[in-house]
Amino acid sequence: MVKNLNQRVGVFVDVSNMYHSARHLYDARVNFGAILREAVGGRQLIRAIAYVVSADIEQEKDFFKALELSGFEVKQKELQVFAGGAKKGDWDVGITVDAITLAQRLDVVILVSGDGDYVPLVEYLRRNTGCKVEIIAFAKSASKKLIEEADEFVDLGKTSSKFLIKPQRTL
Repeated sequence: MVKNLNQRVGVFVDVSNMYHSARHLYDARVNFGAILREAVGGRQLIRAIAYVVSADIEQEKDFFKALELSGFEVKQKELQVFAGGAKKGDWDVGITVDAITLAQRLDVVILVSGDGDYVPLVEYLRRNTGCKVEIIAFAKSASKKLIEEADEFVDLGKTSSKFLIKPQRTL
């Protein structure tokens, strides 16, 4: 994909979606810093936001700090636990609101998620804002409709070693 270096880009990362995709598909963790570098590709980064769900686990503080050091603004919300044990902690509405709000300052909206719930967002952005929409995700776990609606799709699975951190095996 040819990238215009004058484009103003915003990167919106559904951390939970990417985490679960990488864990399920590759038994690995995501290298979010590498994804941000790939997404921006030398263009003008206006905002990079990573949306996380806090489960109040000690290790997550280090992870959230690592996201910040990689260049992300981290937005966090608490994991909701309902009667009966059901848990919920998604950012679909928050990401959608932020992307629409910031679109007036951007040329390209980059959504790092394969979640099909974002199809209406992509449709809206493409038809009403003049922004290009790029999706970055693992094709094996991404919504086909989301991929079709995007102006560009980057399949992290094609060069997964570049975007994944494999757990160290002990003997």
